[in-house]
Amino acid sequence: MSKLDSLRSALAHSPDNVPLLVLFGQAALEEFSADEARGAFERALALDLKHSEAALGLARSLHLQGKASEAILRVEALVSANPRFAEAHRWLARWLLDDGNASAARASYERALAVEPTLRDPAFDQALSAAESSPGAKKVPITSTGSAPATAPTEAEAGDLERVAEYELPTEVERPSLTFADVGGMDEVKEQVRMKILFPLQQPDLFKAYGKKAGGGVLLYGPPGCGKTLISRAVAGEIKAKFLSVGIHQVIEMWLGNSEKNLHGLFEYARRNAPAVLFFDEVDALAANRADLRASAGRTLINQFLAEFDATQGANDGVLVLGATNAPWHLDSAFLRPGRFDRVLFVPPPDEPARAAIAAVMARDKPVAKFDALALAKRTKDFSGADLRAVFDHATERSLVEAMKRGRVIPLTTDDLARAAKEVKPSTRSWFESARNHALYANQSGFYDDVLVHLGLKK
Repeated sequence: MSKLDSLRSALAHSPDNVPLLVLFGQAALEEFSADEARGAFERALALDLKHSEAALGLARSLHLQGKASEAILRVEALVSANPRFAEAHRWLARWLLDDGNASAARASYERALAVEPTLRDPAFDQALSAAESSPGAKKVPITSTGSAPATAPTEAEAGDLERVAEYELPTEVERPSLTFADVGGMDEVKEQVRMKILFPLQQPDLFKAYGKKAGGGVLLYGPPGCGKTLISRAVAGEIKAKFLSVGIHQVIEMWLGNSEKNLHGLFEYARRNAPAVLFFDEVDALAANRADLRASAGRTLINQFLAEFDATQGANDGVLVLGATNAPWHLDSAFLRPGRFDRVLFVPPPDEPARAAIAAVMARDKPVAKFDALALAKRTKDFSGADLRAVFDHATERSLVEAMKRGRVIPLTTDDLARAAKEVKPSTRSWFESARNHALYANQSGFYDDVLVHLGLKK
């Protein structure tokens, strides 16, 4: 049994053991299992919000998932709160160097060594020196918190800032043809979306007569892979609106003020082209709790985000802001006030009929025989849409191996898919373990009531 399997078995008997969760998360990182690591560290932080090693582990998991900007923001906040956490300074130095900021990386590296000299890494020393001596290296002075100071730019920096003075939309504008008819299952979510989002946008004059405006903010939350992005695109398709999908990498920049300018530009474009849908995936990365980002440059971006929501009366008419998150507990509470993300929708895992509909869609472009979508749905309880995709991928790989041996197409059967389903662990379960704690112990406003209803803990 591997180390990871042993720890997984131990966690089954002691799921609330924070040190064990951290050990499991670290072992998962060693195996490059980013999703499992992230789930373990999020659960550890749900149980102990100030656990520094769990916070660093979560940042490392995010970086491994390709969310470098969010990882850097989180570690900046961590070293600000724990300036003698040498390991966090060391990881921050590595990621800053990867991001092209050699001077900031040098400062973080020196802070790590000042606390723990044994962390010196000759290979990193060499890479850092090479980056600093590069003719194109950018010299960005940094404060003790690791962020750029609000001082006048150098001559070289001024040239760079001048070149980006004219705003360019950092994301493609879509006009999705996808509608609710193309989304399998999710009937309850669709009905809520119709009542809370579509009708106001489709009949703005009627709502205006009652003093209500079309648009506003809607937060979609729930386990990963359950259709938050899909339903958001379908919303834009239903109202034939422009759709701008915004990721953190399309907003965050290393130059002071550019991130705020990007965010403002996106809102301005949506206002000029209403009706428009602004979709922020992983919105908790841009709207994180400011208490976790003391003295970080991320605070000014959050304030800008709030300011865009609070634009002059009527400025955001026809602009629908959709935010999707797997971790609503990381959002700053200011985003949940009236006029911002004041409509919150829980997007649960697909139920049995929805799983059957999803499986039928996934089987369309594959050679199948004796395929029973409902039978597969019965064997995939708690599976998300992404988990079902993994089931098809596993089964397809096996059939391909057999097809290459025989030199002909081998159709997929329900039995093939059922065997593959046994190898895929439902990713939603770890999410509900974390969400359950928040729903039970941090639910004073009733924010997580839908989670409790789904878990059968509330009627």
